[in-house]
Amino acid sequence: MRTIKAAVIGCGSWGRNHARVYRELPGVELAAVSDLNPETAKQIGDRYGAPSYTDPKPIIDDPGIDLVSICTPTITHHDIALAAIEAGKHVLVEKPMTNTIAEARRLIRAAEKHRVKLAVGFVERFNPAVQEAIKRVQAAEIGDVLLSLATRVSRSPGRIGDVGVIKDLAIHDIDIIDHLHGDHAQTVFAVAGSIQHKFEDYAQINIAYGGNRNAIVSTNWLTPRRIRTLVVTGTEGIINVEYTTQQITVENNERLTQPYLPYQEPLQLELRSITDAIRDDTPPKVTGEDGLRALTICEAALKSAKTGRQIRLT
Repeated sequence: MRTIKAAVIGCGSWGRNHARVYRELPGVELAAVSDLNPETAKQIGDRYGAPSYTDPKPIIDDPGIDLVSICTPTITHHDIALAAIEAGKHVLVEKPMTNTIAEARRLIRAAEKHRVKLAVGFVERFNPAVQEAIKRVQAAEIGDVLLSLATRVSRSPGRIGDVGVIKDLAIHDIDIIDHLHGDHAQTVFAVAGSIQHKFEDYAQINIAYGGNRNAIVSTNWLTPRRIRTLVVTGTEGIINVEYTTQQITVENNERLTQPYLPYQEPLQLELRSITDAIRDDTPPKVTGEDGLRALTICEAALKSAKTGRQIRLT
């Protein structure tokens, strides 16, 4: 089996998990890490036995590195990812993919031009409960999907980066709902605001699809207890997903079933997926186009909240 040499740029609270998982995955070598904070870079490099840098340039310039995880602040995603792509590296860029829609499109074009994989870090797509829900929806076990209701709330994170709760939290559910509904959203209407933070810290987002199908995403950084749930209603039943416990129930008029799903770390499944895609030369499970669609809906939600108007996407 070909060894994939991976590096991590940005070793904050999430990037250090990328470093750990790459170090644990069979057939993968953690080749380098970088972080602007020299103490953080050295700590993570020493912990996982990899060279460490405070500048990503040595990683981007190293021809032996196959894959780069970009876990830096959103505003830096485009420039770092573009440099890595132009250097011939495969890239997994954490959500949100970029700061703007134009930047996201530029990365997609660059990845196509340089024939490299571009994946976006929607780790919840690899949650076993979400994967089971997607499988059962695609098998039409609840008929045609009509409505989706996602709740993703918690206290403020220890760090507030350069985006608000819509691009930080709600984007996970927006991506999953868009994937479950199977086509492009048509309109977005949102109410959002800031109570305790610089950026918006609560939002209610209504996403309309064709055929009178609808989705609602409720998110905030204000609720004392962490809640991560998704309810998908179809013509013949409903699916309830509990992200944190990785539990799922499927219910119709005749029965309620709760499949047994062994716990698996979603990040490990995600990073294994992109390294396998590189090794097998197959498309990533979560593509740049997926990242662009989710970002477009987020931008529409922010615009709607600011203007008080419904935003049409198609």
